[in-house]
Amino acid sequence: MKNCFSMALRYENGQISLLDQTLLPREERWLLVNNPTEMVAHIQRLAVRGAPLIGVAAALSLAHYAGKGASKQECHVALESLRESRPTAVNLMHAMDRMRPALEAANFASLLEEKAMEIFQEDVQLCERMAERVASHIQSGDTILTHCNTGGLATAGVGTALGGIRRAFEQGKKIHVYVDETRPLMQGARLTAWELEKLGIPYTLICDNMAASLFQAKKIQKVFVGADRIAANGDSANKIGTYGVAVLAKFHQVPFYIVAPETTCDPKCASAAEIPIEERNAAEVRGTNSPQNAPVWNPAFDITPRALITKILLDSGER
Repeated sequence: MKNCFSMALRYENGQISLLDQTLLPREERWLLVNNPTEMVAHIQRLAVRGAPLIGVAAALSLAHYAGKGASKQECHVALESLRESRPTAVNLMHAMDRMRPALEAANFASLLEEKAMEIFQEDVQLCERMAERVASHIQSGDTILTHCNTGGLATAGVGTALGGIRRAFEQGKKIHVYVDETRPLMQGARLTAWELEKLGIPYTLICDNMAASLFQAKKIQKVFVGADRIAANGDSANKIGTYGVAVLAKFHQVPFYIVAPETTCDPKCASAAEIPIEERNAAEVRGTNSPQNAPVWNPAFDITPRALITKILLDSGER
């Protein structure tokens, strides 16, 4: 395979490495990934995350495995294991389903490599289209709220929602970004703030429960967030807390935009009722501040109904 690079994923000289996002922003450590079993573990512990990047990383891992001599049967098993590693992010399933036909050919290893590189390059290109589309909805002087992380750490390209914010800034628009910390794993505080720092984009970090006061004070003009799965009717699953932001935006009459690639859309899923919501380890919520046997409910995602979304901005168009 050809070498390819993104902010958080590298394929270079026959090796795959990931920027361990669990350590950001304190440490920038790259991890070698030797096989799909390791990739599954890294996906599940969120060392690699973001719906688009998970799909790309899984595709590269499967192709790399085949290139190292794995049998067709071993690749079939690996594909299913990768596909099932995160149940909500449909980009992962789409990527694996695109890889599957190559396993029927005699030269499956080379075909898997071609398809993985195609998926990587497509993600870079669709991020560019999304960035331009998002930027067209941002005016100079806008103050923007975002939730979780939707930048280069979550994709092979510049990102989805944050990629568009970046593009608006690069166009010379004077903007300011408010960043939800995004409990319990702090993807906003750790990752989005880290990206904005590197890009030099003015921002302010807030606790999730401070967003309502910002809306009330009329300090937010627009909201841009990502998605992990978009149902056929437009209902969208995204990082937990997104629904609350959407309700606030609707009440305060602030435009609320979902930004995602077409690969995040699931036409087989009619509505939110059919989107599986992953529940994660209770320790993520308990931390060190609560009784260690405290009962916990820890869904990774929530659902924003289409009625609360001003527009869904895709690489392919707007809905």
